[in-house]
Amino acid sequence: MKKISNTLFKHYLQNKIIELLPKNWNKKPYKEILDYIINLFNTHNLGKNYYGYHNIDHELEVSYITMLIGTSKKINQQDLKYLYIASLLHDFDPIKIIDKPHEESVIKFLEFDKKLKEIINEFKLSFDIIKVLILRTTYPWEGKLKKKSEKKINAIFNVLNDKKYDKDHIMEIGWYLSVIDRISGYAIGNFNKSMDIAKKNAHSLTWHPSLIVRNTIIYFENLFNIESYMCNYVLNLLPTTLQKNFLNNIFKFMKLRQQEIKIKSNYLYNNMSFVSKIEQNNNRTNTKFIKTLLSIYVELPKPLQINKNDFIKSIKDENVILTTLRLKNRTGKIIGFAKGGPIENYSFKQKVNDENYGLKNTIFLEPIALKMGYWGLHGGRMMRHVFTSQARDKKFKFLASFALRNVIKKRIKNKEEIKFVKLFNPERWDYYRIKL
Repeated sequence: MKKISNTLFKHYLQNKIIELLPKNWNKKPYKEILDYIINLFNTHNLGKNYYGYHNIDHELEVSYITMLIGTSKKINQQDLKYLYIASLLHDFDPIKIIDKPHEESVIKFLEFDKKLKEIINEFKLSFDIIKVLILRTTYPWEGKLKKKSEKKINAIFNVLNDKKYDKDHIMEIGWYLSVIDRISGYAIGNFNKSMDIAKKNAHSLTWHPSLIVRNTIIYFENLFNIESYMCNYVLNLLPTTLQKNFLNNIFKFMKLRQQEIKIKSNYLYNNMSFVSKIEQNNNRTNTKFIKTLLSIYVELPKPLQINKNDFIKSIKDENVILTTLRLKNRTGKIIGFAKGGPIENYSFKQKVNDENYGLKNTIFLEPIALKMGYWGLHGGRMMRHVFTSQARDKKFKFLASFALRNVIKKRIKNKEEIKFVKLFNPERWDYYRIKL
């Protein structure tokens, strides 16, 4: 196998995956393909800093769990070789329209990667069978998506026409990989990591924050109810510690959902009221106040944590407008905040090319932050209105911010004078400007 010339990016799971390879396997080629695929993800901006869930972390977690439980006597070694390659490649879609990988796009890209084909040929594995396994990870496995993938899979088997490949068996190990794909991230790590996965999914699928917990629970319910056979099979192969961790994380999502329902019930029955206020400078130097805001800020999905390193400094900055949302009255418990300052104070990762930059006439509103459970009760809208009013008083002519594309379109439909300045794909988290 030719040496890979690209710079290799190290990942914390690399060595763990290699250690799990069966002792009778020659580890060198398996290590080389692992390095090559990590490099592929990073060079196509799908590394750790990628905004969505389907990045290199997810890909290697699936591979790690696959190899961890694949050494069981129930998985034969030929199947395990196929699973090893497919697990590393199943979500590699560098030309994303949305974060959710398009399995057909994954396969098209792989077919054009000559180096990858060379590597797979050296393993004496069928590239067609790897394609079938990837197609079987299509989610959800129902409706149009299922029919489309099944059509592609049937076409592959018709061309193969080889009795040594048992279609039913291959489809079953594809299903096995599909379930590992959806369990792995939630089985590894604590609840904070699981919540981070859920938030990344919400951000990339353009869910409203109020749907994060509810939709995550539906996701688990479908896994246990619709795919109970394979779900139980995979869970029983997991080490006990990971089984408990997975179930404990689900339980915590359920507790959060109960809390959300209680908050919404109190709101609907007028047992809860919100007040939004502009915070004056004397309060903004208070250590307890800053810690409270920081605890809410870190609940935001990481891509929305703009200028994180300067967060505390910005709270104390008198040029920054800061609006809080409080329960009951102006001194009540803080459950959210909105803040922002002149666009000249910000350096965005994305190139927005705002023509007003340098004119000192535009204020930037950072993503609104609310405690989990309080989304969807119009508190964010209340803070935005108070913030906008203060921006007008400070003689700003424009307000700029980021928001989900469908949210901006809805506001335009409601006759707000909003203009798209820069659209970003696949995030669909766009930069807009509104005239004050």
